[in-house]
Amino acid sequence: MAEKIRITTPFTEEQSRKLKAGDSVLITGTIISARDAAHKAMTEALARGEKLPVDWTNQIVYYLGPTPAKPGDPIGSCGPTTSGRMDAYTPKMLDQGIKGMIGKGSREPAVVEAMKKHGVTYFAAVGGAAALIAKSVKKYEVLAYPELGPEAVARLTVEDFPAIVVIDSEGNNFYEIGQAPYRKL
Repeated sequence: MAEKIRITTPFTEEQSRKLKAGDSVLITGTIISARDAAHKAMTEALARGEKLPVDWTNQIVYYLGPTPAKPGDPIGSCGPTTSGRMDAYTPKMLDQGIKGMIGKGSREPAVVEAMKKHGVTYFAAVGGAAALIAKSVKKYEVLAYPELGPEAVARLTVEDFPAIVVIDSEGNNFYEIGQAPYRKL
């Protein structure tokens, strides 16, 4: 098995462009969680000419809806949600400076094109491993839209957060590459 690549945030375009589909990574630093309700609110704010509540420059967004934390823990289970829910908003959000996205599932062609344009990496976190992933979260702090509950925009301080590069900044898709040897001709 290949050695995991260590990433420390902020996550720059230069870092993003070095990663390839299939790379295993461990992320340390801060990542920002936001799901579809938050993406919709931010996209609407941009359309009104308003400033966003978060500077997305060189950030990694995690499509997450955490469960409540047990006493003494910063967060409950925190696995990824289906990324396709954000696809309608993603190209506009990538214009804001996001350089990495974490979720699960495939992405629409328009999202992949925007990723290539902006040098963005799409990571997958393992669905079903939410309790394990939570162990990498050291701090959870709501930043905006608290009325959205678990879909609020929040800052997570993480240490060795495990993820896999699914779509790299060149548009190479590990879901396709990884399955190719097993397809019948």
